[in-house]
Amino acid sequence: MLPSHFFANLARMRLIYRWPLMRNIQPENIAEHSLQVAMVAHALGVISNRLFGGNVDANRAAVMALYHDSSEVLTGDLPTPVKYFNPEIAREYKKIELAAEQRLLGMLPPELIEDFRPLLDSGAQSGAQASPEDETLARLVKDADTLCAYTKCLEEINAGNREFEPARKRLEQMLDARMNPAMRYFIEVFVASFSLPLDELNAH
Repeated sequence: MLPSHFFANLARMRLIYRWPLMRNIQPENIAEHSLQVAMVAHALGVISNRLFGGNVDANRAAVMALYHDSSEVLTGDLPTPVKYFNPEIAREYKKIELAAEQRLLGMLPPELIEDFRPLLDSGAQSGAQASPEDETLARLVKDADTLCAYTKCLEEINAGNREFEPARKRLEQMLDARMNPAMRYFIEVFVASFSLPLDELNAH
């Protein structure tokens, strides 16, 4: 049985920091971010099912979210202003992401690849070969990803870091464009707390 470097590479998620062009009061690595996105994705699935007639696998959404940035152990986190500087750069970077996903999949023992493909291969989550369920879950994970970036901005701004103000405004526009009942519920019920100090969080 040959050794695999797959999980040793994923363990390096904690070494890849987000927001690399910006001053952070509290640095955030992609392992921390992925855990938060998984929790929020699960919550969005539960909210959708419980309150808005949804029928999504919230547990699977959480697992997909855990792996959603895993390719960055090979590519690093390219800053958003660079990644989306123009459509050509965005297209080329997407090719790089897809290649990194395939390289990670190739590190797995052959007998496990198809089990991990839906978690790692963004091409399998959306596009002609994606199942409707995986497309729905991929959108849900992206919703959670956007919400978590937004709450990061709120935390930094609340700590006095105005550097995140333009990102907050940009993410508010993204949230408006993606808005659905489950996201609106999450925002109305949970998001305001991210701007509170610890004593107020524990006051109730």
